[in-house]
Amino acid sequence: MQNVQVGNAAIPAIGFGTYGMNAADIYRMIPAALSAGFRHIDTAQIYGNEGEIGDSVAASGIPRSEIFLTTKVWVSNYSERRFEASVNESLRKLRTDYIDLLLLHWPRSDVPLPEQIAGLNAVVRAGKVRHIGVSNFNRALMTESVRLSTAPLVTNQFEYHPYLNQSLLIESTLDAGLAVTGYCGMAIGRVFSNPTLKEIAGRHDKTIAQIVLRWLVQQRRVIALSRTTRVDRLAQNLAVFDFELDGADMAAIHALATADSRIVNPHGLAPRWDGTSA
Repeated sequence: MQNVQVGNAAIPAIGFGTYGMNAADIYRMIPAALSAGFRHIDTAQIYGNEGEIGDSVAASGIPRSEIFLTTKVWVSNYSERRFEASVNESLRKLRTDYIDLLLLHWPRSDVPLPEQIAGLNAVVRAGKVRHIGVSNFNRALMTESVRLSTAPLVTNQFEYHPYLNQSLLIESTLDAGLAVTGYCGMAIGRVFSNPTLKEIAGRHDKTIAQIVLRWLVQQRRVIALSRTTRVDRLAQNLAVFDFELDGADMAAIHALATADSRIVNPHGLAPRWDGTSA
């Protein structure tokens, strides 16, 4: 596993995503993922599976210091009155004394952004969180968050796959000194029937998932979340550091981007998105 270094944060370049996974999924997949070599696990308060993840990590026998845990504060907990209590609950469920990376999950909230960022900084000062960041923030909101925060922000997590051109947001994220964490990399399965990706995968003797993950992590300071409920795919999804895509391959995958390819856009939570010109 390679790490993405952001300030003093060393974040494993591929994380195991747990969105939509119920208790049975978690108890089956997290031990297998850790056994396969995953050391970065991504969850959120709203996913409802922090407790099962905490159980699985505790039972793994792997030292806590070797596992990078990311969770996200839900929008209903952004107020000063609720923020730290919600983090305490996440700590209890995850069965840990600290969270490696804590993110604000979505930007749309009645709570002013300065209060949200103050909440992140307070739990860092309290020693409950090591690193902080944001999720699904557009360029303007991310830039303002960086300005408001005393502790450095280390990532902006957002949807990123071959069909969605995020170059504007990526450039701003990197320029601000943050890493990109990309989710929904397989575009909810759309990539698996793409002829360009099939051709590239065939030439490299790799799966399409491996090609997409390699495309993601080969970009500067990009972390990829890999989500699967198939144990047999776990080791494959980590085996992307023994080959490289050449410039033509990278360009061909970037060229797959088309207009109106955003998948995750919940009303009332999503910001006004930046342009995605293909």
